[in-house]
Amino acid sequence: MLNRCKWVGNDPIYIEYHDKEWGVPVHDDKKLFEFIILEGAQAGLSWSTILKRRENYRKAFADFDAGKSDALSKDLKKRGFKFVGSTIIYAHMQAVGMVNDHTTDCFRYKELLGQRHLNTMIYPRRGVKHYDESP
Repeated sequence: MLNRCKWVGNDPIYIEYHDKEWGVPVHDDKKLFEFIILEGAQAGLSWSTILKRRENYRKAFADFDAGKSDALSKDLKKRGFKFVGSTIIYAHMQAVGMVNDHTTDCFRYKELLGQRHLNTMIYPRRGVKHYDESP
């Protein structure tokens, strides 16, 4: 049995998300836009609720095409869609692999260690440093 981050639990949708997506560096604009929208929608809901409704979000946001979604974005701003604080941004950074926040005993931690994360860019001369290590 694989060791995973404790937040994953036994929910198959969490296992699938954790094992294949969470913490993997993303460089595609469309995928980054998708994750920031999903992170914003998650405020007040469980992440499994968002993952289960992901296809509906893709339909609602024109498959997360930023250009096609521009009019929708402007409309949301008019309606007060301003909830993008530090918690959502950090969750976004975790989801798209800007930081490697897998626990060190999680099998994905070592798999993703060699990939470029934000924290590897901060200390390039001193090797890989992680949020729980001092600089």
